[in-house]
Amino acid sequence: MRKIKLFIASSIDGYIARSDGSVDWLPEHAKSGYVEFYKTIDKVIIGRKTYEQILSFGAYPYKRKKSYVFTSNTDQKNNENVEFVSNVEELTKGLLLSSGKDVWLVGGSELISFFLNHELVDEIIISIIPVILGKGIPLFNEIQKETKLELIKTTQYDDLLEMRYRVSK
Repeated sequence: MRKIKLFIASSIDGYIARSDGSVDWLPEHAKSGYVEFYKTIDKVIIGRKTYEQILSFGAYPYKRKKSYVFTSNTDQKNNENVEFVSNVEELTKGLLLSSGKDVWLVGGSELISFFLNHELVDEIIISIIPVILGKGIPLFNEIQKETKLELIKTTQYDDLLEMRYRVSK
């Protein structure tokens, strides 16, 4: 059965973006486990705000993966890169029952909270970037219940620390 994995970078103080959504503080070419992780997935789940932020960087980076963008705007038109969806639970159940590689929950914060609150995340892989932002968009926001994690692995890449956790269910 497929797993849904959150793979994301965070500042030391727990922010995934500045208050305006900017991620200019992320190192451009930091060594990390991204390349290896990317090989293990074939589906990508993204929130609308994160999708729009990704598009502002240039070419869509996940063209070789089936991508789903969650939005309440039902007027969005699917394109060759993404399918716009509004029913998270329906899509998720279908993905988990289908065959294939794992699913990457890219973000943002609202979508991450929804997935955690509905116990849909199997693993959390966080790369801690050595910067303190002081304020911004928190990685975990409005979590409604305690979520226990089991540390699977830690890896250091230069100044970056990657922590891999299994979500206890």
